Amino acid sequence: MRIILIGPPGAGKGTQCERLVNFLRVPHLSTGEMLRAAIAQETAEGKEASTYMQAGQLVPDQLVLGLVTRRLKDQDCRGGCLLDGFPRTINQAEMLDDLLERQAMSVDGVIELSVPQEELVRRMLARKREDDSPEVFARRIESFERQTAPLLEYYKLQGKLRSVNGMGSADDIFDRVRQAIRAFRRAKR
Repeated sequence: MRIILIGPPGAGKGTQCERLVNFLRVPHLSTGEMLRAAIAQETAEGKEASTYMQAGQLVPDQLVLGLVTRRLKDQDCRGGCLLDGFPRTINQAEMLDDLLERQAMSVDGVIELSVPQEELVRRMLARKREDDSPEVFARRIESFERQTAPLLEYYKLQGKLRSVNGMGSADDIFDRVRQAIRAFRRAKR
């Protein structure tokens, strides 16, 4: 299965991704990790991405798509994958759909982790990460709302979106995520 996990910063995507990878037995494709690896390996793409990231800008769609395209062609992705951090925009979603269609594949489902903004702020303050100052976090939330939230309607119109309540214990949330996966599997039959 090819599953996309979407949620605002602080929604718990990292925790749920770890569990989903083990549950689905598919690789976790994090564009953030792919970009960091390309930068560390000093590839041409990594050097180009680094200039955008150091300037606090988004890495261009074509550059990210190139990394994702190559990764999706790896043997371990043939049976599916968990996409995290991609797509972030409608344009990227359309590019992903085209890419998968050319390989006779498609996105099987999209899971939205839904968490109220007050809770996101509470979680951000509790985790005390260096990159989570209130100002930076507010910009990340605003960027998510502006660029990524429209994906929810895009996938809803395709019948591929399941919204999961991201409140409660990690186990409770994962139970709801598994229910969404079961619904995707039934729809695929």
